Amino acid sequence: MLNIGKLTRAMSLLALTCSAQVIAEASPPVPSSPREIIVASCSGCHAQNGEGRWFRISDQRKTPEAWQMTLVRMELVHQAKFVDPAGGDSQAALRTLVKYFADTQGLAPAESAPYRYILEQELNTIEQHDTEQFRTMCARCHTGARVALQRRTEDEWRNLVHFHLGQFPTTEYQMMGRDRDWLGLALNEVVPYLNEHFPLQTDAWQQWQSASRHNFEASWRVVGSMPGRGAFSGTMVTAAKGDDHYSVAFNGQFEDGETLEGSGSAVVYTGYEWRASLKLGDTRYRQVLASTSDGGELTGRMFQREHSEWGLRMQAVRDTGQSSVLAVQPGHLRTGSEGSLRIVGTNLKGDVNLGPGLKVLETVSRDKDQVLVRFRAEATAAAGARAIKVGAVELADAITVFGKIDRLAVEPAYAVGRVGGNEGSQPAVQAIFEAIAWGAGDDGQAGTADDLRIGPVTAQWSVAPYTEQAVQDQDLRFAGQMEKDSGVFTPAAAGPNPERKYQTNNAGNLKVIATIEQDGKPMQGDGHLMVTVQRWNNPPIR
Repeated sequence: MLNIGKLTRAMSLLALTCSAQVIAEASPPVPSSPREIIVASCSGCHAQNGEGRWFRISDQRKTPEAWQMTLVRMELVHQAKFVDPAGGDSQAALRTLVKYFADTQGLAPAESAPYRYILEQELNTIEQHDTEQFRTMCARCHTGARVALQRRTEDEWRNLVHFHLGQFPTTEYQMMGRDRDWLGLALNEVVPYLNEHFPLQTDAWQQWQSASRHNFEASWRVVGSMPGRGAFSGTMVTAAKGDDHYSVAFNGQFEDGETLEGSGSAVVYTGYEWRASLKLGDTRYRQVLASTSDGGELTGRMFQREHSEWGLRMQAVRDTGQSSVLAVQPGHLRTGSEGSLRIVGTNLKGDVNLGPGLKVLETVSRDKDQVLVRFRAEATAAAGARAIKVGAVELADAITVFGKIDRLAVEPAYAVGRVGGNEGSQPAVQAIFEAIAWGAGDDGQAGTADDLRIGPVTAQWSVAPYTEQAVQDQDLRFAGQMEKDSGVFTPAAAGPNPERKYQTNNAGNLKVIATIEQDGKPMQGDGHLMVTVQRWNNPPIR
């Protein structure tokens, strides 16, 4: 009998290993061709049913991560053995298949774009689905993005329904399953919906297959920001190793001077999906980025491999010798104030022009890729987002000018932290918050649709019980600790706590409070934090 608990944990551990090794640390391909590996590894169950076609395999398209998950499941559930006829090891054969399937049966950029948050491990994204049925039938057990990042024929969507019920037979008896004809709805209503919205053949995929492919060997200018750490700028140098494999050298620093420096390797899938594994200092990071159609930019997220909550939202721009302005740090300033601005770009030449009401008092330092200036903002400077120019180039909406902060918001508005450690296999998952300042828009009323987003500001942080039940359960005492200066919440240890009622674990329901002072008066914003138990199954797409 199949031990589901043991299988789930094994899949979790192997998926995590593959996430780092298969997609991000792939070695140069083995001598055997992908077709030879498919014949040796897959044809026992997947017969060839046409030139270059394989039963069921050829009726699906997926992201690199999804192909990896499928192949790992073949190993775990069906004891598939990935064989390289030339004598290479099984993991090298697996890497070759992931690359081949992602390249030939992947997703077009337009198809993956709405759901990249799940590939980039944005843990606290709240999904919005266009139908309640999709949410209850598909997205109650895993993210909706996991479904939407696949393309299948109608028969294959139907096969997926049967697979779910065969692999997870309690589906019909769980909440939101037992109160309806789950199988009937899945086959007769959900399958047609999926076939309509996520079909195998699309114009976007046909057009992408004929698009030009790019060489990503280049010097790149990197800008971005990390919640809990602040703005970042640096460089990335990539060198081609053959067959879409690259070496990567990464170097940069945060606003406070702390550096991230190191190296690693990368693979490009489907012509635009950049996956890299880096060791920066003593910490391993993964990059999940997407290229623009011209190959000139890579955008996405770089996050710690063991703590994906710590991530840098980044943009890497190819240095072609042309001038460009990429970012201004900080991204906002108040009228009537003086301070410093760092303008980051490539091959910056000429004078800095901050626009009407903003005067450059002094150029503190400059090189070809950044300029540090001191400024003064007149009290009469117009509020709003504006462009910054350096010589002949500018960046639209580079900086926000504001007169005062009218409200404070906490982002994410809802977050999940997880207990961990305590000699267990799963570390605690921290929750990281930012205080976002907003100004009233043209209507003069804060909290309306035309509010002006000013950006992240420094705040003091605290937590409080979210409900009366949280007060009674003493969640504030047991659930963990908030760092008052950073907005980083660290959950408490995992396992039963003998000091709690019923010796329960250290879960908690908390309000997150950010406080700033403006003109001598305090202003607050708040969010919601659920501290819950460990997540044991952590595949690349959740």
